[in-house]
Amino acid sequence: MPQLGLLCRKAWAAALLSQLVRPPHAVSIRTVGGHSQIAEAVLTSQLKPREEKPNFVIKVPKGTRDLSPQQMVVREKILDTVVSCFKRHGAKGLDTPAFELKDMLTEKSEENFGLMYDLKDQGGELLSLRYDLTVPFARYLAMNKLKKMKRYQVGKVWRRESPAIVQGRYREFCQCDFDIAGQFDPMIPDAECLKIICEILSGLQLGDFLIKVNDRRIVDGMFAVCGVPESKFRTICASMDKLDKMSWKDVRHEMVVKKGLAPEVADRIGDYVQCHGGISLLEEMFQDPRLSQSKQALEGLRDLKLLFEYLTLFGIAEKISFDLSLARGLDYYTGVIYEAVLLKPAAQAGVESLNVGSVAAGGRYDDLVATFDPKGYKVPCVGLSIGVERIFYIVEQKMKTLGEKVRTSETQVFVATPQKNFLRERLKIIAELWDAGIKAEMLYKENPKLLTQLHYCEDMGIPLVVIIGEQEQKEGTLKLRSVASREEVAIKRENLVAEIQKQLSLS
Repeated sequence: MPQLGLLCRKAWAAALLSQLVRPPHAVSIRTVGGHSQIAEAVLTSQLKPREEKPNFVIKVPKGTRDLSPQQMVVREKILDTVVSCFKRHGAKGLDTPAFELKDMLTEKSEENFGLMYDLKDQGGELLSLRYDLTVPFARYLAMNKLKKMKRYQVGKVWRRESPAIVQGRYREFCQCDFDIAGQFDPMIPDAECLKIICEILSGLQLGDFLIKVNDRRIVDGMFAVCGVPESKFRTICASMDKLDKMSWKDVRHEMVVKKGLAPEVADRIGDYVQCHGGISLLEEMFQDPRLSQSKQALEGLRDLKLLFEYLTLFGIAEKISFDLSLARGLDYYTGVIYEAVLLKPAAQAGVESLNVGSVAAGGRYDDLVATFDPKGYKVPCVGLSIGVERIFYIVEQKMKTLGEKVRTSETQVFVATPQKNFLRERLKIIAELWDAGIKAEMLYKENPKLLTQLHYCEDMGIPLVVIIGEQEQKEGTLKLRSVASREEVAIKRENLVAEIQKQLSLS
């Protein structure tokens, strides 16, 4: 029996060898005992032609971007300024899912059907990525039966539109929203929202800015007295909203040719959209023979007059312009609307004027929550959104022009040694610093060169270096070095934390 087994193995090996030396097209393996399947697997893997790696360009999807550590530092500073302002005005933080039920997102935004990213149905639900933070907030209020809330939210949103990267427009971008929900006396929350925009834009030092203000009731009233069919109000409003990116001639062409509006009606609208000013323009519109016939428009004008009184008390009326060309294309706005634009972006930095569109916007949306509430309960809301991506673009260009360097870490102290075999001592020191809440680093090498360590500190902008060597160890001391001045002082080992905290408090 053992001889027979040996013969079977020899036969199988011979058969396998004979197949390997044949041309690939002639390969044919006969079954030899129980080894035929193994032989087939071996030959298949050996003879299968090697697949070429597909030829593709490594890139991020169109309309998106990576942010480097340097860019993240700048971005976080902007967000800190924005969020600290929101908190100063008493807002609470909120977060909602990146995607929502598609029906919910399309409830009040038919014009934005084509802008949404739909997700494949994987669990019996049709979902889409959120295109703003306002609709999810309204859903949250209705779902939790909340009648009053002041909230802020920072998160990414997605819109499937043609990106204009050079103007800070992306398909994936971050929004910072502040909203006041609840039944309050007219125009008080609205005035606070405009005050917040002024505080943020002033704090970011972007240059001179102007906030355009209008009211959707005035817009609708204007459409009505100009002869726009009510069925076309929303679509014509969407066209009018493009006036910050297109000339009136192009917008008029879209209204007439693409959306079927009568030319004479478009011309009447054109007479209004060129009007902008302050209180005097408001008074003039009260006397306008056409606009004064609209009850809706008169309500909007009265509220704007009250709003300007409050803005004067806040000391920001000179930053506000009543602008009849402002429309805000989203369907859910019901009252006051506003948009902030930079008049001379980064002019003080000496860079070329940049047209990035609005850097903040918002308005009143009193009916949105009711669309999600089973009983149609209304929760009046007003809010604003800060255009982080556009602001970031301006700040980034300004910093490039000034040649400003950005520290990518917040390390305060570096632990170094000029000698070998001091890894364990460095680990003890850095652990002590971490435990004291001090931001510290060291090189991940057992015996690094002192010059390498000091160069790292200079490159990274680390202000202090703690140095431990044989002499210091014998004397129970440490050297504390200032990276900027290169001065060194000896300190007692037990006073390390206290001395560093003192130095950091003085810097």
